[in-house]
Amino acid sequence: MTRARPQWVLPVSIVVALLLMLLPLPPAVQPLRPYWLALVLAYWVIEDPDHVGLGLAFIIGLLGDLVTGSVFGEQALRLVVMAYILQRFRARLRFFPVSQQALAIGGLLLNDCIVTAAIRIAVGLAPLHPLHWASPVTGMVLWPIAYVALDSLRHGRWRAR
Repeated sequence: MTRARPQWVLPVSIVVALLLMLLPLPPAVQPLRPYWLALVLAYWVIEDPDHVGLGLAFIIGLLGDLVTGSVFGEQALRLVVMAYILQRFRARLRFFPVSQQALAIGGLLLNDCIVTAAIRIAVGLAPLHPLHWASPVTGMVLWPIAYVALDSLRHGRWRAR
C-alpha cells in the first residue's frame, strides 16, 4: 500500500527556487550563486521521474528566464540538458550515498556552466565571470542540504517533529 504524498511540495519547491534566484547578493559573491532551479530539478528527476521529465524541465527553464530576465530559452535549454543526463543515469545515481550524489551534481553543474558559456558565445554576450566557474562547487556543497530538506518534505517527515 503506497502512502499518499503531499502534492504541494513540487510546485512550492520550484517557486522557492525561483525566489532564491532573485535573492540579492553582494557583487563579490554574485558569481558564486548556486543554480537553485537545477538543484531542485535534479532532486525531482532523481526521486520522482514519473512526474518530472524533459517537458517540465523546459517549462521551469522558461519560467526561470522570465523571472531572471535572461535570454529567453537559455535556462530552458540548460535544464533540459541536465534533466536528460539525469534521466539517463538515474538508476545508478539514485542509489549513491548523498556525498557521492553531490559529486555527480557538481559535475552536472560544471556541464551547465559549459552549456551557459556556449550559449553566451553563440548569442554574442559577454563571457562568464571567471569566478562563475566556481559556482558548481557551491551547488555541490548545498546538494546534501537541499536533498535532505526536499526528501523530508516529500515524505512528510517534517510533521513528525
